[in-house]
Amino acid sequence: MLDQIHLLAAVTVLGVLEQAYFFLQVIYARRLFGISPPKTSGPPEFERVFRAQVNSSEYFPIFLALLWQAGLFFHQGLAAALGLLYLYSRYCYFTGYRASSSERLTPIYFSTGVLWILVGASALGILHSLLSHYVGLNVLQLLTA
Repeated sequence: MLDQIHLLAAVTVLGVLEQAYFFLQVIYARRLFGISPPKTSGPPEFERVFRAQVNSSEYFPIFLALLWQAGLFFHQGLAAALGLLYLYSRYCYFTGYRASSSERLTPIYFSTGVLWILVGASALGILHSLLSHYVGLNVLQLLTA
C-alpha cells in the first residue's frame, strides 16, 4: 500500500514545508517593519507578505484534498507531478506578491488551473471507481477494447 502513496506523501511534506517558509516570511516581515501581533496592517510591503501567506494558507486544504483524491482514484504519478507544479506556482505567487501586487496574477491563475486539473482527475477517478464498484462497468476496459 505504501508504494501507492509515497509520491503523494512526499508532495504533502513539501507543501507543509512551503507553508512553514511562508509563515517564517511573515515573522521576518513583522520584525522588519515593527508590526506586532495581532496587527495585520502596516506598510504595503508588509501587507503584501501577510496577504500572500494568508491566501496560500486558505488554499492549502483544498490543494491537499484534491492531491490525495486525484492520486488515490486517478493516478499517483500525475497527481504528484501536478502537486509539484502547484507548489512551484504558489512559491512564484508568494515571491511575486511580495515584490508587487501585480506580479501575483500570472502565478495565481496558473495555480488555479492546476487545481482545476486536479478536480477533473479526481472526478474522473471517483466516477470510474463508483461505476466499477456499483454498476460493474469498467470504463478503462471498454476504452482499451
